[in-house]
Amino acid sequence: MLANVTDDQLTAPTPCEKLPVDDLVAHVGGLALAFTAAARKDFGPLTDTPPTFDDKLDDDWRTAYPKRLAELAAAFGDPAAWQGMSRAGGVDFPGEVAGMVALTEVVVHGWDLARATGQLYDIDAATAKAVLPHVEQIAAEEPVEGLFERAVPVADDAPVLDRIVAMTGRNPSWP
Repeated sequence: MLANVTDDQLTAPTPCEKLPVDDLVAHVGGLALAFTAAARKDFGPLTDTPPTFDDKLDDDWRTAYPKRLAELAAAFGDPAAWQGMSRAGGVDFPGEVAGMVALTEVVVHGWDLARATGQLYDIDAATAKAVLPHVEQIAAEEPVEGLFERAVPVADDAPVLDRIVAMTGRNPSWP
């Protein structure tokens, strides 16, 4: 998907209202590094620092960020990543939670990027089944500044991906 983002789309708005495409992509590139370190239990500056939304794209983002995302997937492919305690954004939590947060971030921001750049996007049933309860739990609580906005109402029988993004405060029919 990143390979299909054109230079003229980098300043376009996204469903994640505070982040234009370039800032959203930079955020995803940064979270890939942080959660890869979290999965590997490689604690330090990448895992100890709260996320910021003012990161700028690295010059080599078109090649580096897909590699980072592949490394993230590989890191959580190790069962040890899901066990014990982990840390990301300066917050300690179980490895299982770290994995779910990382997966949810990639799924939701992938949808954001697809919508903003006119690309098709879908997730497989297993991913949807894993992410849905996680976002339902988050949506049941008060919104956390910088995480998700208040849930947007959708029909109970709406497609699973629509329900996931709606629970994170996004309008599934954006724009």
